Amino acid sequence: MGITEAVIRTQVHTFYARVREDGVLGPIFNGAIDDWDEHLAKLCDFWSSVLLATGRFKGAPMVAHARTPGVEPEHFPRWLDLWRDTARKVCRLEAADLFIAKAEMIGESLKLGLAVARGQIPEYIPRHER
Repeated sequence: MGITEAVIRTQVHTFYARVREDGVLGPIFNGAIDDWDEHLAKLCDFWSSVLLATGRFKGAPMVAHARTPGVEPEHFPRWLDLWRDTARKVCRLEAADLFIAKAEMIGESLKLGLAVARGQIPEYIPRHER
């Protein structure tokens, strides 16, 4: 598969460097995160737990995102597009495919969870139409 801690670090750091510069996502993330080094380490732990089952991540992503002002459902496609593009540029094909598949599932879960937390009825879009 080709996923190692080094590959995870490269994906996470490259992706979030792009997010920070993005005209849509940058203001949201830069406004919410005070210590990028700490946040990137936490994100590497998260992805290590997701992809390598290390169990290093101890956190609640749904709660953190629900508390972040400005995060809206329309931001998720942009986030995923940047994630996909980054994975395809920095990872071997099999690793990129796994990063992308996991991010799509996580993104959908976060989007639905945020809608529910806000008392909204989430829109269901069949997977083949996304």
